Amino acid sequence: QVQLVESGGGLVQAGGSLRLSCAASGSIFSINAMGWYRQAPGKQRELVAEIASGGSTTYADSVKGRFTISRDNAKNTVYLQMNSLKPEDTAVYYCKGVVRALYTLRGNDYWGQGTQVTVSS
Repeated sequence: QVQLVESGGGLVQAGGSLRLSCAASGSIFSINAMGWYRQAPGKQRELVAEIASGGSTTYADSVKGRFTISRDNAKNTVYLQMNSLKPEDTAVYYCKGVVRALYTLRGNDYWGQGTQVTVSS
């Protein structure tokens, strides 16, 4: 079993900052890409940022220059530093990891339970 657990969400005023964390645990052989997605009410889930095992990153245009994704491979943890937050960033943020579990031959997508981020104007 593999679990991803997010933390760090909350309520913040526009212009403020939050840092999300997501720790993977369980029967892990290796982790490839890790990423953050978000889903606002009435909208589809969208990619916010992704980081490969080697450190290369991808960002949604809407968060470039404001959000930074990073990871600590020793801790199986991915972070999302969110600065200059806007009300339109309000959503449930989900962590995803492409994880190869022990005794398996390929990686699969695992998702966290989500953490609410609310930005007030």
